[in-house]
Amino acid sequence: VQLQASGGGLVQAGDSLRLSCTASGRTFDTYTMGWFRQAPGKEREIVAAINWSGGTKNYADSVKGRFTISRSRDKNAVYLQMNSLEPEDTAVYYCAGHGRPYTYGSTYYDTKYYPYWGQGTLVTVSS
Repeated sequence: VQLQASGGGLVQAGDSLRLSCTASGRTFDTYTMGWFRQAPGKEREIVAAINWSGGTKNYADSVKGRFTISRSRDKNAVYLQMNSLEPEDTAVYYCAGHGRPYTYGSTYYDTKYYPYWGQGTLVTVSS
């Protein structure tokens, strides 16, 4: 199973980026998918999560109104549209696949429920 994340880069504050994550080796259409990030010296944190149908989404308070998570069942992919980027958004962004089908609830924000991880893509926002 591989998750391949892409789309990171160096941008200025106020710019936008779209991260993509494509899965291979298994289908994630019945699994929650998430985007996490880890800034230097900090723990990995949830950015956004989306359930298997795409009907339920949650965001970290710090990105609400600026970021949008979406998924494509056909492409076995998940995306993160990031607008109005801020220097505080600088981090390595990871996509992740949940380990339990049809599970969201109180687990979507916890890394321990995601056994599948992409390699990370670096987002750097300059002021």
